[in-house]
This record gives sequence, structure tokens and C-alpha cells, in this order.
Amino acid sequence: MTTVAIIGGSGLTNLKNLRITRREVIRTPYGEPSAPMVFGQLGGQEAVFLPRHGAGHTIPPHEVNYRANIWAMKQTGVTKVLAVNAVGGISPDYLVSGTLVIPDQVIDYTYGRAHTFFGSEQKKVTHVDFTHPYCEAMRQTVIQAAASAKMKVVGRGTYGATQGPRFESAAEIRRMERDGADIVGMTGMPEAGLARELELCYASISLVVNPAAGKAREAISIREIEKNLESGMASVRALLEQVIPLIVQG
Repeated sequence: MTTVAIIGGSGLTNLKNLRITRREVIRTPYGEPSAPMVFGQLGGQEAVFLPRHGAGHTIPPHEVNYRANIWAMKQTGVTKVLAVNAVGGISPDYLVSGTLVIPDQVIDYTYGRAHTFFGSEQKKVTHVDFTHPYCEAMRQTVIQAAASAKMKVVGRGTYGATQGPRFESAAEIRRMERDGADIVGMTGMPEAGLARELELCYASISLVVNPAAGKAREAISIREIEKNLESGMASVRALLEQVIPLIVQG
């Protein structure tokens, strides 16, 4: 049984180093996931891959069916989820493009997204503890794998999740910085919260692809982001190959 899943974000719609064995369309009570689940081997271990934005990167962040994606993973026997997120850097230590961040906290600025499995159809109100939104054991495994591979990562940080698909204003970034956000992305929530509701161990590898709005002299350049995604995701793939065997064995 496959126990670990990788959710690919922008720049990671396919996992080139995954030796594919099969693809499967999963039906859920919440509709279809972003794409068929891709099963295969990575680093000699069984893993499943799902591109968050669809196989052709056609689903914007506010329209991703996060509930279907997470439910499908639980349904297929996955217990551990490693998400990949492209982010902008806010705090000084997080501004350099190509920096890999393993966040330990999140602030949710999104709205209008289906963010819970526990709606009014439940017989009773259900709460889950979200004090530490990421699985600490898996976070530490990723950090250790990076150290073993001599890859530099920032081992903590607060992810600010915004609605998208537009980028933020400079004033919004200043507010987020005052709130304590170190990086900003559009897909970190409700994904992490939904994983917690289904008791899945969830962690993120966040790749900085640009300084956030107002953090550089130039305006945000899509061309520059795409360039940084291409080079940065090579590092992400290398890290995934190192860490997946450790996650499975752990």
C-alpha cells in the first residue's frame, strides 16, 4: 500500500524522477481531484503524485478542489502528504529566489474556499487542534534529508496563504509582515487544515521564486518567476528523492 503522497504545485505538474506504474481516477464525495493520481516509485519507494493545479496547470489556486484532493489521498491509503508550494519571500532571510523553506506555521488569509469536511451535515460540531499546523516529525525528516544531501533549507517559517490568483499589493505584504508571515503563497490553505481533519501527517517544501510585492525595486515579473521555478524545482526533485525513502521508513 502506498503511504506517502506528493502534491505538486506551480512548476511541478509532473515528477520526472517518478517511475510510473499506473494512473487512477479517484471519485470522492466532494467531486474529482485535480487530476488522476499517479502511482510509482521514487527513491526506490512507493509514492503517489498529484498535481494540485491539474496536469496542464489549468486550475487557479482559488478553484482547486482541495477537499477532493485530500479525501482521495486518504481513500487510497495515504497517511503522509508532502506538499510542494511556490512562494514569494517576505522576511529578509527568505527573499532570495531558490531558497527552500520548510514552514512550521501558517496564517490563512483566504476566503470563500471549501475549507472543512465538518459542515452542517455533521451530527455535531467538530473541532480539530491546529496549534502546530504541520507534522513536526515529517518536517524534521525533510530537514535532515536536506542536510545529508548538503542542500541548504530554512527549517522554519510562517506561510501566509492568500486568495489569488492576483499577486498581493505592497500594503498587503506590509500587513502580512507585521502579522509575522515570512513567505506568501496561494495554496497552503485550506490544504493543511483538511489534512489535519483527516489525520494525515502533512508538511510543505516551499520554494521561494520571487521577492513579494514591494520587497524589490522591480515589479513582479512572471518571466522571472518561471525561470526561478524551472531551476528551483530541480532542487525540489532532488530533495524529494532523498526524503521519500526516509518518510516511508519512518
